[in-house]
Amino acid sequence: MAAAAQLLRGAARGPPALAAAAAAGRRAMGSAPPSGAAGWRRRRRSALAAAAGALGGLGLGLGLGLWRRRGAAMAAGEGGPGEEAAAEEEEEVRRLCQRFMAPPVSGPRELWRRRRHMRGRMELLIMETQAEVCRALAALDRGAAFTVNTWERKEGGGGISCVLQDGHIFEKAGVNVSVVFGHLSGEAAQQMKSRKTLKDKDGKLPFCAMGVSSVIHPKNPHVPTVHFNYRYFEIEEADGTKQWWFGGGTDLTPTYLNKEDAVHFHKTLKEACDKHDPKLYPKYKKWCDDYFYIKHRGERRGIGGIFFDDLDSPSKEEVFQFVQSCAKAIVPCYIPIVKKHCHDPFTPEEKLWQQLRRGRYVEFNLVYDRGTKFGLATPGSRIESILMSLPLTARWEYMHTPPENSREAEILEVLRNPKDWVH
Repeated sequence: MAAAAQLLRGAARGPPALAAAAAAGRRAMGSAPPSGAAGWRRRRRSALAAAAGALGGLGLGLGLGLWRRRGAAMAAGEGGPGEEAAAEEEEEVRRLCQRFMAPPVSGPRELWRRRRHMRGRMELLIMETQAEVCRALAALDRGAAFTVNTWERKEGGGGISCVLQDGHIFEKAGVNVSVVFGHLSGEAAQQMKSRKTLKDKDGKLPFCAMGVSSVIHPKNPHVPTVHFNYRYFEIEEADGTKQWWFGGGTDLTPTYLNKEDAVHFHKTLKEACDKHDPKLYPKYKKWCDDYFYIKHRGERRGIGGIFFDDLDSPSKEEVFQFVQSCAKAIVPCYIPIVKKHCHDPFTPEEKLWQQLRRGRYVEFNLVYDRGTKFGLATPGSRIESILMSLPLTARWEYMHTPPENSREAEILEVLRNPKDWVH
């Protein structure tokens, strides 16, 4: 947002908890600015404390630092000492960056410069999401540590790959961030054009794409695999017009069906969607079931979740707030399931079934997944990061069919005929 005053106005129109935070901030600020810089700072600190206190219960990962940053922007816009506010904003961005798994791709200074633009705000969100998820996974699995690799793309941008392998709980858990820009290749541009009308210039389309993507493969077959991805695109057309859109989602792939887990997972995602519009969850749940369909097998990859793409309405700000809510739902929708089942006993036969289901996972990712295909078609992409989603181990058996009325047959029935888990 251009200023935190706009944030307060937007929060007042949002969910009740955000509206309360906005009201708290306005009451503390008062209707007229106090005289003198010292008075201005006292009043502003009071407003920030009140608003942060109201927001504290929401567990927003960006926390007080970003609220103070936006509060400083508000104060500067209302006549406060702008240079001091700007310096404080820059310092807060630097402090926030210290919590990340690695320095951000754009660097703290560039993020501060873009602090009121969507590219800067989205990069902060995906970096914070990566850090939150990695911390949650590392707290559960002490058997291995995340390997953190930063990489650069000579055509523009780079990324941060965080991978934990051969832990006590997770066989492979990867959480990647990428921020890339430049010109789309002909193949990648054609993929875009198949869904959007884009006007290139001399066959080139300047673009910027950023996102956070993760696939987590546990060892225990009673702990499901989870995948999430949240991304933002900007394309500049030949006439200088910029098109933008968001995409993403979170979905669950269990080896064995646990109805309580399925309800918890879907209910948590539904609550995140309902904060913005009750129509979103059923729409994006169906989209998820349709997208993760393995056509040549006649079954879904998993029990779904939410999925959306090419989302460019009702407004950039409203879509960003929705994406942020979805990102904040990742840890609460999945980590309780891991804790519940990570020490469950399992048999060699159950482990074998897990390997066969992972084979289906590989088939979808290599044959159908848009993100994999886009990455492989983008010059300078890091192949190791793109293929991070593949499990360490998988298995294919000729003409394998599970016995009737078995737990293996139970999950297959759900994969072939998706269920409504929240009504």
